[in-house]
Amino acid sequence: MGFKRGAICLANFDPSKGTEPGKIRPCLIVQSDLLNETDHPSTTVIPLTSRLIDNAAPLRFRITARDKLQSDSDVMIDQARTIDNQRMTHEPLTVLTDRELAEVEEYLKIVLDLSD
Repeated sequence: MGFKRGAICLANFDPSKGTEPGKIRPCLIVQSDLLNETDHPSTTVIPLTSRLIDNAAPLRFRITARDKLQSDSDVMIDQARTIDNQRMTHEPLTVLTDRELAEVEEYLKIVLDLSD
């Protein structure tokens, strides 16, 4: 069972090192569905935090609480990483809208210097 790009699932980020976020927390699936539809053993994600920082774009993108995401959260764009699928739950808490995912993609382009 694969993941879907734009879904937010729980993942265990422990152990963490230095400034990496740790503990079990929501994360946004940003990996291509071309890989998600195969049995690829890892997934590229961006962790979320409930410690909100206003006006922090492009480093953060705010998602309001909805569905099973219980609190407003910031997607920590500069903390993108690839993790083993064993660290993740398969049931999504919520799914971003196309507009929200497009904005996250724009922030990723800025953070990773991937200009068009």
